[in-house]
Amino acid sequence: MDWLRRLMAGRYGADQLTWALLGASILLTFLARLTHFGVLSMLGLVALVLCYLRIFSRNIQARRQENQKFLQLWWPLRRHLEEVATVARESRTHRHFRCPFCKKKVRVPRGRGKICITCPACHQEFLRKT
Repeated sequence: MDWLRRLMAGRYGADQLTWALLGASILLTFLARLTHFGVLSMLGLVALVLCYLRIFSRNIQARRQENQKFLQLWWPLRRHLEEVATVARESRTHRHFRCPFCKKKVRVPRGRGKICITCPACHQEFLRKT
């Protein structure tokens, strides 16, 4: 393993963008095998090559900036996807409403009929059927 440590000395290594490129490469290759669409296979190969170029790059500052730009795009998307998954997971037990006054999300239990909901942020009350 010492040879690997010497090889990677002064190189950037893997980060979140590298892992995303690797995942995209695997996904594109899998889709290419299912659909027999060669362009997807080539795109998967390009993503894999970019992944390895980033890992072995010596321009650490440029790779960090690329990763920061990726994370600025990724985190809001990830938060939104996690929120959608939470709403779907809780759909049998809870309903989610937006406060008509401040637009904050409010979670209430299902099956209570028509109830008066008090927003925890602005303390306004509104009626909704659960």
